[in-house]
Amino acid sequence: MKPFDDRHCDLGEGPLWHPERGQFFWFDILNRRLLSRDDTGPLEWRFDRMASAAGWVDRDLLLIATETGLALLDLRDGRLEDLVPVEADDHGTRSNDGRADRQGGFWFGTMGKAAEFGRGAIYRYFRGELRRLVEAVTIPNAICFSADGRLAHYADTQAGMVWRQPLDAEGWPLGDRQVFLDCRPMGLEPDGAVIDAGGAICIACWGAGRVIRFAPEGQRLDEIAVGGLHSSCPAHGGGDMRDLLVTTARQGIENADAAQGLPYLARASVAGLSEPRVIL
Repeated sequence: MKPFDDRHCDLGEGPLWHPERGQFFWFDILNRRLLSRDDTGPLEWRFDRMASAAGWVDRDLLLIATETGLALLDLRDGRLEDLVPVEADDHGTRSNDGRADRQGGFWFGTMGKAAEFGRGAIYRYFRGELRRLVEAVTIPNAICFSADGRLAHYADTQAGMVWRQPLDAEGWPLGDRQVFLDCRPMGLEPDGAVIDAGGAICIACWGAGRVIRFAPEGQRLDEIAVGGLHSSCPAHGGGDMRDLLVTTARQGIENADAAQGLPYLARASVAGLSEPRVIL
């Protein structure tokens, strides 16, 4: 795995492969910016608030999860247009992990800015409707979806738990969630995750400097080492969907060296799934 970009992030998060642009995007949450690269070199968009995750709407529009709610970013001119307020009056929370589901909805989490216990939640936006789906989460992460769109996964990093939630045909929760992985006996802190074409869930593990693949039944399969200790979220991309971009963070590392906070690129053993378009 090698660095993809030389700009350090205090808290790198939310990598996204845009299939129409053939381009990776990722966030530096604490420094309020979105980063990318293309054939011309490095690209950057700066915001007036923290932002953390995105889904693509079309070639030029991204749906962005921010600390005050969902907004639309026009990549051409950097204009950010508010769409739906979420916890906008609570200045102590911000957005965190998020991802589009197979039905065209967008899931995202909120959390306390100091990671206060149980202060966060997980929401879904779908065709103009916003619902709060999960209450009392501390650090929401690992939001990802099976290829058929009938299973959602999400984690609470602080609790060391990953859950699996059945979904109906429109992508709303159906019945009760089940524990998918208890990461505490493994000494792992599950952060961002994505599901690959083989059905495995690929989880970036905070503090472990690696992305670990788990089978649909929960068995540990293989792993990729990451240059940064705080590996935060993976995303598949590239022409064959086998490029794996993993964000990392310098947050919480005293005297962080040059390897910390960079995004890293590797070749995955199994291809990923293309990110669905968000339907507004």
